[in-house]
Amino acid sequence: MSDPVLEATKAPGVGALSGELLRQWGSSEVWRLSYGLRSVIVKRGTDGQADEAAAYERFVVPLGLPAPSLLHRYRSPEAGVLVLADVGRVTLEQEPSAEGFVAAAELAATIRSREVPQRSEFPPERVKEMAARIGRIDFDLSPLTEALAALHRDVPVGVVHGDFVPKNLVTDGVRWTAIDWPGAYLAPHLSDLYTLLRDAESLGHDRAPIVARYIDAAGTNPAVVERQLLVGGGCFYLVALKFIVEEGLRTIPESADWIDGLLRELADVVGALS
Repeated sequence: MSDPVLEATKAPGVGALSGELLRQWGSSEVWRLSYGLRSVIVKRGTDGQADEAAAYERFVVPLGLPAPSLLHRYRSPEAGVLVLADVGRVTLEQEPSAEGFVAAAELAATIRSREVPQRSEFPPERVKEMAARIGRIDFDLSPLTEALAALHRDVPVGVVHGDFVPKNLVTDGVRWTAIDWPGAYLAPHLSDLYTLLRDAESLGHDRAPIVARYIDAAGTNPAVVERQLLVGGGCFYLVALKFIVEEGLRTIPESADWIDGLLRELADVVGALS
């Protein structure tokens, strides 16, 4: 791993590098390694975070998505390691301005605008499958299943980042970039915009200009976007709950406290679709 880092930073040796731990979870850790003004990001992931390079191969590189350039990858049986270009030092989580959320909506539209030849990876039948794996849902999900089926008939499939939240939206002061792509998949809904709005509203920001920027940048129908948002919210909660049950309880023990709140929010979205 040292060779691509030294090549990118022009450091004379590993000992000359400065290291800054940016994030550490049960399944991943992220470092900034620097030499002078040059720096790279090194990410080590296990479990669901281990195969981020696959998302680069399937989506990021061929579609030219707004993500950090992949400089090097290494995969062992236990973990995956990526060396990525450093695209900025400020996240939307660190500076959660209204302007930042509006810019992130445009970023979501850019990701969504890329045409993909493959089929959806979140078909309607997956709702029932995921609910069975979660095992704690005691309300009817058929409104979500039916709305998701309708989107598959009416809306093209696009790339879903899968974790489009402030901590994964980075700026260098000029442009915004989405990082952390291991959860990317194809679907017709807008869970990325839904999670962005969820965080914006929790901070007291008005959702209207954020949605308006997305609609303007995507050149799409507002009524369709509202349906995509609700369905995207339902799919987001299913993905989040499945992660907690199958991985989070082991790697992030405090995630057990998130389950009841996520179930309530899922019920609210399904109710809005009824």
